[in-house]
Amino acid sequence: MKNPKRASSPEHSDGDSRRKKKMNDITQALSVSPVDVAALRRMAISEGGLLTDEIRCQVWPWLLNVPLHILDQEPENVDRENNKDYNQVLLDVQRSLRRFPPGMPDEQREGLQEELIDIILRVLKRNPQLHYYQGYHDIVVTFLLVVKERLATALVEKLSTHHLRDFMDPTMDNTKHILNYLMPIIERVNPEVHDFMQQAEVGTVFALSWLITWFGHVLSDFRHVVRLYDFFLACHPLMPIYFAAVIVLYRQDEVLDCECDMAMVHHLLSQIPQDLPYETLISRAGDLFVQFPPSELAREAASHEHMASSTFKDFDLASTQQRPDSVLRRRRRQKQAALENSASNSVVARPSATRRFVRLAVMGLTVALGAAALAVVNTALEWAPKLDLFP
Repeated sequence: MKNPKRASSPEHSDGDSRRKKKMNDITQALSVSPVDVAALRRMAISEGGLLTDEIRCQVWPWLLNVPLHILDQEPENVDRENNKDYNQVLLDVQRSLRRFPPGMPDEQREGLQEELIDIILRVLKRNPQLHYYQGYHDIVVTFLLVVKERLATALVEKLSTHHLRDFMDPTMDNTKHILNYLMPIIERVNPEVHDFMQQAEVGTVFALSWLITWFGHVLSDFRHVVRLYDFFLACHPLMPIYFAAVIVLYRQDEVLDCECDMAMVHHLLSQIPQDLPYETLISRAGDLFVQFPPSELAREAASHEHMASSTFKDFDLASTQQRPDSVLRRRRRQKQAALENSASNSVVARPSATRRFVRLAVMGLTVALGAAALAVVNTALEWAPKLDLFP
């Protein structure tokens, strides 16, 4: 005797209905001429993102303004032995086992790891101005698993020369500068959390791996990773630092309950919970970007530069298993007078209370402008004031 079919709950039916409508909307945006890239950005940002990897294969190229005919080109061979980055890339890729789906046969995974090495070296060879950094492979493997080698190479190359460009400089100065946006965002939303973190002298190093891997290194569920990539690809290149701020703010009670000690707070924030309400946080990050755009935070981020440059040493100290807390405190005391003097000379306007949430797709440029217009310049400080997307 057959079991009777279980009746679907209204919530389940409503979810299926929204999913089908969204898939139809994406198909419609892809089918018109020219492709409706603004609609695709809205779909990537809105709840659920792009839904499936099959859809991502079609939409991600449009979000990065990569022409699909590039797939007709045969990828060039990679000379591994004469590549200065090969040994470091090989070590990082060999350590990336957990980034592949559990249960994947060893032979298949090893083949993908070889492709991962080739993609990275190919992009670096084509763009000698780019410098490899540890964590870059965490981003590349996400594209490889979703869109396969040939398309992943094209998308990663565009991403590396635009959104990730600051991370691929010879020094980490621009990366530190982007991290400097974190505390001003937190201060605008919750001054108590900001002041507590300042008193603990925790700095922003805890968010380094979040930023430079687009959270790929710290999230265990691949579904959450690709959902964030949908969001980041459709938005302004600084959106990952806003999302980092939202995670800290979401954990505000944990932070304030923690002992006000650099090592304790750093340890707490370094461990990202895996059960975060991602859709809620994505919506909140977009809201904060509109309320406090980079152009309003750029001067304040610059005023934090010398503090960040000292606290950033935590990363190097920790890697050599030294205790960084006393060193950081000493450095901060040495520069505190200079910081206070700089702060007294800088005036940061508070955002208008009447600013309203607007469509996040505005942050992603339409096909007429292309991704290059948004992120081609070298540093966030340079382009944030010039691209006044939210006057």
